[in-house]
Amino acid sequence: MRALTGVDTDRLAEEKRRGISIDLGFAHLPLSDDLSLGFVDVPGHERFVKNMLAGASGIDLALLTVAATESIKPQTREHFDICRLLGIETGVVAITKADLVDPDLVELVKLEVAELVAGSFLEGAPMVAVSATTGEGLPALREALAATARGVTTKSAKAWFRLPIDRVFTMKGHGTVVTGTLTAGELKIEDEIRVYPEMLTSRVRGLQKHGSAAKSATAGQRVALNLAGIDKADLRRGQVLGAPVFEPVTRMDAWLTLLPSAKPLKRGAPVHFHAGTAELEATVTALDQRAKLEPGSQTRVRLELREPTLILPGDRFIVRLFSPVVTIGGGTVIDISPPRRNLAFPTREARAQAFEQDPVGALIAETPGGLAMKTVIARTGLRAAAIQAGGRPVVRDASGTWLFHPPWLEERTTALQALLKEFHAKNPLQPGWSKAEARTQVMPRSPVAMFEHLLATTKAVTVEGDLLRLASFRMVMQEDEAAALAQIEKLFSEAGLAVPATNEVLAQSGIDPARAKTLLQTLLRDRKLVRINLELVCHATALEQMQTLLKSKSGQRFGVGDFKDWTGVSRKYAIPLLEFLDRQRITRRDGDQRVVT
Repeated sequence: MRALTGVDTDRLAEEKRRGISIDLGFAHLPLSDDLSLGFVDVPGHERFVKNMLAGASGIDLALLTVAATESIKPQTREHFDICRLLGIETGVVAITKADLVDPDLVELVKLEVAELVAGSFLEGAPMVAVSATTGEGLPALREALAATARGVTTKSAKAWFRLPIDRVFTMKGHGTVVTGTLTAGELKIEDEIRVYPEMLTSRVRGLQKHGSAAKSATAGQRVALNLAGIDKADLRRGQVLGAPVFEPVTRMDAWLTLLPSAKPLKRGAPVHFHAGTAELEATVTALDQRAKLEPGSQTRVRLELREPTLILPGDRFIVRLFSPVVTIGGGTVIDISPPRRNLAFPTREARAQAFEQDPVGALIAETPGGLAMKTVIARTGLRAAAIQAGGRPVVRDASGTWLFHPPWLEERTTALQALLKEFHAKNPLQPGWSKAEARTQVMPRSPVAMFEHLLATTKAVTVEGDLLRLASFRMVMQEDEAAALAQIEKLFSEAGLAVPATNEVLAQSGIDPARAKTLLQTLLRDRKLVRINLELVCHATALEQMQTLLKSKSGQRFGVGDFKDWTGVSRKYAIPLLEFLDRQRITRRDGDQRVVT
């Protein structure tokens, strides 16, 4: 690496003493004004493959190195398998130490490598023999890297930002610094970030890419970040820096591909799980109970992690055995945080298939009564615009944006109409059903905005204040009920402000108490009667006359006695009427007296 880039990536004293890479090393190579490569030098020794895995995440191009003096070693095969399982799509092969063997042997090694990579992303890739000692082949290797890099598919800068941490240290005068490869999105100085899975909050105080200060970085670039308000002790390799929109998870459904060299896995088998720079313990279970995790198979599985991590659908991962510790497979995440009990789909396998085809639609179908946009973002990693692509319906309220399943809303609309029909049949004298009660019956777990959307889009239901009724409903009174309604209103009207007890009035209506109470509610709803308090009801005309009287005394101070003289009522009525006037802001209390406003 030093011969190629001029940077010695072996930082540790033990690496220099033993002459092997133990941990990750980093270098960069400017190739032109518009092209610069960032290198992650990973350990080759089989004992340090877990460190290699921490560095392999996020890379776009693999430089596979094979020593001409040793040819293909077991760790070469494992590294190559890991690159394939991680979905790396392009690369270059370097045959190193070419100066130490005969040219014929170099050609033989090339043939062996070509046989190894046949049918893979490296088939037909440039293969360059080089010598770090003499410099032979290095210019050709740089040219091959430049040509290959220009054809790499770039990562999305429009996605939410994520950066797996691979190194943490402190710098005098700067504080805490982390490094990593920006696997998605864009990052700028002063951006707020979150540390997963610990959910710590920080801010980007400074940023470097390829060793130089910068104001921003985009997906695919190696960066060093100076973080504000966070200690080095709180950070470690394996954590992920990300936009503050995600939630760490411990369970996921995924495609798992087992290598042909792997051993069969039993249901619930323990494995080492590697994603990003994290290494965690996990168990693996096939979603289809009939499926077997055999060598060379590709199966949908559920992974249960012992510790949380940040991972999203579409992310790649590697699994390794516990003993012996070797790579046995890898795969792609389908869904995160799947429920333990599957209610919306016939099987776990069917659920995973639905999430592969339309993750947003499957999520909404699973939570039809309203799913918060922020939840969909956290579960899919998509931006709001992508989630709403195709005109997916949403409703909005003060708490945010909600998505829903249109067939479910249609079913709830039908249910509401059926309940209203039943209500009208049982309560023909009541003008409508309480909106609040209706919502608890029809949409008990949905946001209020969802119910309001249903009402706004349903022509068959009429909303009148806090009441709902079928648009076709008309209250029809029987002959005795119409007479009773007129009698109740007449009694209140004749009583003026000194009305008798409400029960006494209803008793004189000529019908049974239950129907009489319903008629009273009708008069109150039509505002022919006004409720003063729980015991006192007055006719609207009497109250209007009282208010007209008070308007002629605007600004005047008066006491309870004055009010009794003006209205001719006793203290029994005066006090509740004055409290009613205070609530209506017609009068204002001032000590023991009041002022007409």
